[in-house]
Amino acid sequence: MSKKEILTIEDIEFLVNSFYGKVREDEILSPIFNDKIGNRWPEHLEKMYSFWQTVLLQENTYHGRPFAPHAKLLIDDKHFNRWLKLFYTVIDENFIGDKAQEAKWRANKMAEMFHHKINYLRNNSF
Repeated sequence: MSKKEILTIEDIEFLVNSFYGKVREDEILSPIFNDKIGNRWPEHLEKMYSFWQTVLLQENTYHGRPFAPHAKLLIDDKHFNRWLKLFYTVIDENFIGDKAQEAKWRANKMAEMFHHKINYLRNNSF
């Protein structure tokens, strides 16, 4: 399969499905995700399609608060690093262009923000 640009919702769906396919099989991430999501994977994937469609295609289909479900997860550097590695791998194996680079940049910024906020909440519980 040749690499392509991220231009349509079908591209987003392929990206999300490929990435979470890797997550669901990953020794570090699968226990976290499978425990949290359980049998609600179809709903989670739909939400992720909408999130990335909004972020990358500027089509406002996502309405939610992405950090809230992650706030109390017992995750640390190794989880964030693996998440980014898998995400980058899917992008690099399948996509080219500005949106592919933007997706990696946004994923990195999101991981940094989530990691910072989770650490803050852990260290400043009231």
